[in-house]
This record gives sequence, structure tokens and C-alpha cells, in this order.
Amino acid sequence: MGRAAVTGTARPAAPRTVQLSLSGDLTGCGQARAFTERALLDWGLDQCIDDALTVVSELTANAMLHARRCDAGDEGETDVRLRLTRRPAHLVCAVTDRSDAVPVSPHAPDSFQEHGRGLFMVEALAQHWGWTRYTPSGKTVWAILPTEAPA
Repeated sequence: MGRAAVTGTARPAAPRTVQLSLSGDLTGCGQARAFTERALLDWGLDQCIDDALTVVSELTANAMLHARRCDAGDEGETDVRLRLTRRPAHLVCAVTDRSDAVPVSPHAPDSFQEHGRGLFMVEALAQHWGWTRYTPSGKTVWAILPTEAPA
């Protein structure tokens, strides 16, 4: 019995979920952005990069801020994780931290406010977003982005 020859240079499928533990200092947001861009390029989701970078930046910045408040004085040891999951028609961006503070639902930002626009932008870009609490502490804030252009 003969064997079929395998030809071509098929690239192995990229993993469907990737995760990164972030440093607790100011480089964490940059790490998250670079990691997100690499993952989306590997997955061939170039069309999602701008929206995903904005969402990941906002979720990561919020997590870093609130995780620092949880860590009594040790700003370098936050426990923040970024997880990206590729689904057939969606990208899930999820950021986990140890804070019990749940996100405040976005509202129309006051043009003079210095903060408070992040979740407003996440809501505008995502099909859905929300959070999951953990016991005894911590949460994951997630956003679902479309990976295909609307018809």
C-alpha cells in the first residue's frame, strides 16, 4: 500500500489561546500591546489590531491601577494576566487582576474629565464586554471583538 506524499509549506495552526503575565511597573501596558500585536499577526487577524490594541491598553491600564492599590505598597509585584482567545468569528481579550473593584459602567465622558474614558472606548469597540468576579478576591474583565467585517 502506498503512502500519500505531503507537499507544501503548511504552517502549523497557531494556538487558539495565549496568555501573558505582566510586570507590575509601567512597562506592563507596553508588554501587553506588543504581545497582542504579535498574537494577532500570527493568527492572521491584521484587520483587528487597532481595535484590539486600544481595548487591551485600556483593560490593562485599569488592572495595573487597581492591582497596585491591592498590593500593600509593593508596586512591582502585581498579579495581572492578559489572555487572548481566538474564536471562529471573535477575539476575546481578558485581563485578570486581584482587585475586588468591579468596573464602573461607562458613561458619556465629561470633556473636562481627566479619566474615565477607557471603558467608554471599550464599549464602543467591543460587541460585548463584562467582568467575572472570583472568590475570595479578584476579577477578569473581558471584551469580545469581531474578527470579520460586518456584511
